[in-house]
Amino acid sequence: MAKPQKIRRESMKRIAIYSEYFDPPTLHNQVVVQELQKRFDLVIVIPHGRRQDFSTMTDSGILHRAAMIDLAFSRMERVAVELGNLEQQEYATAYDQEMQFESESQAQIFHVVDARDILRQPNGRSKIQNDWLRGDELWERSHFLIMCDQGQKCEESCLPRYAEQLHLPHHLDSESIRSFIYHNDNVSSYLHPAIEQYIRRHGLYRGTPALREMQFKIDNPPRFQFYADEKNQESQRIRALLRKYESPNPEVIITIGGDGTMLRAIREHWRKRLPIFGLNTGHLGFLLNDKNNLDFWQEKLLLYQLPLLWVETIGLGGRRREGLAFNDTWVERATGQTAWVEVRVDGQVRLPKVVGDGMLISTAAGSTSYARAMGAFPMPFNTPVLIMVGSNVLNPPFWRPAILPLESEVELTTLDPEKRPLQCYIDGDSQGLVRSVKIRMSRIASVELAFTHSHHPAHKLAMQQFPAS
Repeated sequence: MAKPQKIRRESMKRIAIYSEYFDPPTLHNQVVVQELQKRFDLVIVIPHGRRQDFSTMTDSGILHRAAMIDLAFSRMERVAVELGNLEQQEYATAYDQEMQFESESQAQIFHVVDARDILRQPNGRSKIQNDWLRGDELWERSHFLIMCDQGQKCEESCLPRYAEQLHLPHHLDSESIRSFIYHNDNVSSYLHPAIEQYIRRHGLYRGTPALREMQFKIDNPPRFQFYADEKNQESQRIRALLRKYESPNPEVIITIGGDGTMLRAIREHWRKRLPIFGLNTGHLGFLLNDKNNLDFWQEKLLLYQLPLLWVETIGLGGRRREGLAFNDTWVERATGQTAWVEVRVDGQVRLPKVVGDGMLISTAAGSTSYARAMGAFPMPFNTPVLIMVGSNVLNPPFWRPAILPLESEVELTTLDPEKRPLQCYIDGDSQGLVRSVKIRMSRIASVELAFTHSHHPAHKLAMQQFPAS
């Protein structure tokens, strides 16, 4: 085998692909990325896909892992966090990653690997050569950055053809940290404070299901980021009153406006993974709190983690697009003809031909909006269900809205795309004409909404269902 060659820093762009399980992401992982920032133009952080060797007791679950990964890396400069593997529950191989990013950027791609991956196994070959797809090809032609413990020196005869080394302090692995948390040991030396707070807040790695309703106390003094309705004078007045708490390092996003403002804030800022507290200057404000309680941060708040919907549309020309919805996704007839829609649930045809104006899929949080107006029963906003409702359904006769498990996948397909195309909307945003739409709970996207005890959404739901005479 040819001797390894040292890499020269060329004028072309250099990209490092750093792939780990990150459950949870540790301070050591962040140190690795900081060191990579010094050597590369871009660092791409890619969590591994689904693995079978983690028990439910220790594995935080995909959604929580995605949130912690964003908290750990997404604010770093020249760092891109790719969560597509987790959303699709797939693991793109190192070869696939290299082909993708090399073709997109025309850059020199480096795989960041642990020194253990290059050690000779009993057959005289490395783990990369034995276990990776097209490992021999990658070993000979790809570029690697080898992470070694300080004081450890890798023999050149063990290195791939193109290799650099990065020496780092010895560290504790994630599995040991999960064990520490499970046994109530202190882990502050191993985790960023935001990650540690997130784990504590959600009750992760305790051997029990993660919490769905949490108590949350804002620091004193508070650190806020604001998202206020620019056209609402009352929103701007309240923002001015709270502006002294604005911070470049916020712990809470304060949304000031109506439910529409809240939806826009969720859409733009969900990947910051910060709790959102809404102050209502609109009308019903189902997702918001009383605007007159500006000392809310001095009391304990209720916090709920709510899922977003993952939506895939296929246009009439075959183009695939993805989007996220907090409230709902719906399709409606785009012409004067009634829509003919086939409805599949988890791959099985449940309604072969719905004749009507359209179909809507809603989260429980969205059930008090258009779904309710179309005849669905409003649900407590954190109920783990999807609601399916039709608009002016002629067939099947007397068909009523359906309640589905939250994990369901729904596919809506037009039976006549030429004569009866569908117009699709995601939280009110038009996606154009479509042939079909696939909807399910996102595996990575969620938002944490905070409420005072006196303005819980359950109270507003009760007011809708039991109006005063």
